[in-house]
Amino acid sequence: MKIIQIVALTSLAFAGLTVRAEVINIPYQNNDPTRTSLIAVENPKALVILLMGGDGKAGIFDNGSARSSHTFVRSQGIWAQYGIDSVLVDSSDDLSIKGGGRLTDNYQNRLLSVVNYYKDKFHVPVWLFGHSNGTVSVTEFVNRFGNKSAISGFIVAGTEHTAILKDSTMLPTLAIHHVQDTCRVTPISASESLIKSRPNGTRAEFITMDGGISTGNVCWALAYHGFNQKEDELVKFSAEFILKK
Repeated sequence: MKIIQIVALTSLAFAGLTVRAEVINIPYQNNDPTRTSLIAVENPKALVILLMGGDGKAGIFDNGSARSSHTFVRSQGIWAQYGIDSVLVDSSDDLSIKGGGRLTDNYQNRLLSVVNYYKDKFHVPVWLFGHSNGTVSVTEFVNRFGNKSAISGFIVAGTEHTAILKDSTMLPTLAIHHVQDTCRVTPISASESLIKSRPNGTRAEFITMDGGISTGNVCWALAYHGFNQKEDELVKFSAEFILKK
């Protein structure tokens, strides 16, 4: 399997840090590869795979930057301060993941190939983190592969109302929701009920956030739905949950 890697330096406006972003194209069968952007740290404690909402297209350039203004693009570098590697996943041009596309065998097996690649590369706990429509990607992945030790846990934020988990899933689960999110397809009840439905004995937590700035469409990246100006807090809560023993 040929892995194409493009290395670039990306500057972080946080604590004067500079982090190295690797653009890694992961082959998938005979289709277009899955483009990912990795920000790695020395001696990582865990790795988080970030799955955007909408059409999932981050638009990752060869220099490690991305066209999208999604919260995961804005905040990817913050994970480094917690000793966690972060991977932003782009959507292939030949893959439509709207209208149920995230539930297909093709999409889910592609995502599994990304998970397996990074597990083999770093040998640390791998977590999935989905936002908005990306929560559908995460819950379906967990339903299919969650009890086969594919991942160590998962996080959802701004949960889409069709993101459904099987009751048997006992992986650690964190749901985060902005209380001022008014996007009609991501009601706060979707995040709350997902946690309430976890079996007894599951490490599961529901966190609400407020504040920040909201501009434009209420379902887009720069609204409360996208945790605009709350990125530090979003990553902090998530990282602490991942690292909690």
